[in-house]
Amino acid sequence: MKLDRATIEKLATHLETCELQAQDTPKITDEHPDMDWDDAYAIQDEIKCRKIARGTRIVGLKAGLTSHAKMKQMGVDTPVFGFLADYFGVPEGGEIDTGKLIHPKVEPEIAFVTKAPLKGPGCHIGAVLAATDFVIPAIEIIDSRYRDFKFDLKSVVADNCSSSRFVVGGRMGDAADLDLRTLGIVLEKNGEPVAFGAGAAVLGHPAAAIAMLANKLGEKGEEIPAGTLILSGGITEAVAVQPGDAVTLRAQHLGSVSVRFT
Repeated sequence: MKLDRATIEKLATHLETCELQAQDTPKITDEHPDMDWDDAYAIQDEIKCRKIARGTRIVGLKAGLTSHAKMKQMGVDTPVFGFLADYFGVPEGGEIDTGKLIHPKVEPEIAFVTKAPLKGPGCHIGAVLAATDFVIPAIEIIDSRYRDFKFDLKSVVADNCSSSRFVVGGRMGDAADLDLRTLGIVLEKNGEPVAFGAGAAVLGHPAAAIAMLANKLGEKGEEIPAGTLILSGGITEAVAVQPGDAVTLRAQHLGSVSVRFT
């Protein structure tokens, strides 16, 4: 690690304040160009600890930048991982107040819910599928705190991978009965299709993202507990939204999930 504890705490406070007050900021590596991956995840962990100390529950995990389209859009080539807080969750068909966000975008995803723990190293797609209780369609609303959505990978990891809101709905599916690689999705905005894709866009198979997350946590001696909701990453490029927009994700065999922006 390159940063001392005081700097990590200061940066975590700054980034979380930007999130909670919907204020943007230049990427933190502008002032700390030497920060490393351990620093980035330490800042993210400190943000999580701050939330837990205030009574927030951590309800899930997420993989980010896992599709080739998303990597190309953001100019990166490595997936990243973050956490989901309880207040990120929005009811299916619910509304999201854009006044509490900076520059929201939506991503279509396949969410996994585990029935058994997953721990690396050595976690693979087969282990993930065996440990999956069900899969379900999800819309993730990302909202980077960095000005103009411009960041490098270490900065976005520190910012909890642009996490902001998420919606799950549709029908629960048995991963054993579905070919998640070929499972198709259509993302609609205001009734018009704006993005198309299939599960294979996420690292060849969305369960691969879950395996990578388990292996990453395993490096720290941690595991994915049973009953965890995990967003496996955007299947397509993120789509910008604004007040008045209505977004629906239609997933093959899994129904649909919708959300509105006010």
